[in-house]
Amino acid sequence: MTRPPDESNEIEEFLRRAEREFGRRPDLPDEPPSPPPRPSPPRPFVTQSLLWAIGVIYVLSCVLSGSLFQPDFPVLMVLGAKVNERIANGEMWRLLTAVFLHANLIHVFFNGYALSVLGPETERFYGHARFLALYLLSGLGGSIASYALSPAPAVGASGAIFGLIGGLGIFYYLNRQALGEFGRNQVRSIAAIAFINLLIGFATQGVIDNWGHLGGLLSGLIIGIALSPRLTIDLRFFPPILIRHFPAQSWLWMLAIALVMIVLVRLITPA
Repeated sequence: MTRPPDESNEIEEFLRRAEREFGRRPDLPDEPPSPPPRPSPPRPFVTQSLLWAIGVIYVLSCVLSGSLFQPDFPVLMVLGAKVNERIANGEMWRLLTAVFLHANLIHVFFNGYALSVLGPETERFYGHARFLALYLLSGLGGSIASYALSPAPAVGASGAIFGLIGGLGIFYYLNRQALGEFGRNQVRSIAAIAFINLLIGFATQGVIDNWGHLGGLLSGLIIGIALSPRLTIDLRFFPPILIRHFPAQSWLWMLAIALVMIVLVRLITPA
């Protein structure tokens, strides 16, 4: 019995003879092209910049107070703490500067740790500019809620960090179909984290600015609806890939939210 000729070997032999006879085709590459490299995740430089800003401002408040563990309140007030009477007299900038101040070393450590955990993931999903808008406007929303409902002076990035919790949660909620069971589990986990932290806060009255936390969380949810990317699955590829796109007019919504906040401050009677 004879074996049939191997067509692939015959073709390779023919190509080798043709190359010896006529030379190599000029349009053929020397080596097969390699697939494009997988892009690395963008560096979360906004999160890192915020951490640096919080740290430098805390050190400044300590140097001016002469104490590493707990800055003096008069120093914090000069640097921009949330003081209702001052805000009512026109110093509205305190609603934002208070987000970068902290009452003691433990306070700045826990807020810095929370930002270092939540920030990079949120920044990667939202992008640098949208992440910064989410952080600042959530912090502003938390300060406004504290201004309206709490007479006590306040400092801290907790409202902005609760805003990141809200923004991250709404991202997973809006994309729960594209992300499947993982997305749904993330929604439940983030909701549990927010609930537990609020419960702890309201159980320790007089120490924690709970209204600032709640205001930051609600602001993050609202801002997240406007800014959060939407994910769709492109089935033309195997395996399928996720496509990220942002809502139209999202920055106009941001401008509208900021204007509403400014009007609220003008209309609110402070606690």
